[in-house]
Amino acid sequence: MSDILLFAVLPYVAVAWFLLGTIIRYRRVPFTYSTLSSQFLENRKHFWSTVPFHYGILGVLVIHLAGLLVPSSILWWNAVPARLFILELSGLALAFLALFGLINSMHRRLTMPKLKVVTNASDWILYLLLLVQIVLGMLTAIYNGWGSSWFSSSASPWLWSLIKLSPEPAYVAAMPLMIKLHIINAFLILAFFPFTRLVHILVVPNPYLWRKTQVVLWNRERRKARISD
Repeated sequence: MSDILLFAVLPYVAVAWFLLGTIIRYRRVPFTYSTLSSQFLENRKHFWSTVPFHYGILGVLVIHLAGLLVPSSILWWNAVPARLFILELSGLALAFLALFGLINSMHRRLTMPKLKVVTNASDWILYLLLLVQIVLGMLTAIYNGWGSSWFSSSASPWLWSLIKLSPEPAYVAAMPLMIKLHIINAFLILAFFPFTRLVHILVVPNPYLWRKTQVVLWNRERRKARISD
């Protein structure tokens, strides 16, 4: 019964909440559909947090998406041990990159007074969910290896069964607890999505990853000089 609730009901609840929440937020407070970037408050640590995180997490998502859309191609690629090692190590390296960026981002918001003011509870909940997700994914890769293969052969058919509105939780029911937690946490992130900064994903194109560094000049001293004159 629990597998049915977690892997046949929860995904639809999360998707419904995601769609409803994003629509309501866009209609009521469309201005908040952005990252609400704090780069203008501090730039150097901002670069070493968000850029590694974005590149790492996007790379991991691309690998997952490939396993969903072209599972047979992934299994063909993994048929050669050397290629399998390359794919697995690449995914783990990207996860480390994402974790590095996320930890830097959390440290930045904990240690900089200016950023504490603009950081709310939803930010910390999101950070916690992302941290759990990345760590679970890395532990899964380490202790339940060859994830690209079993994802393509088991998780992918399960996800397609959800898309076809004919859920078959048996595909993932026998998986280790760590993998199940990784899957459940992913849908919790999806459900929490409308209440976070992640909504900026929906307003792409976003040239953040390749734009030039922003330069902010403060003129407070000059203004004080004018006033004193």
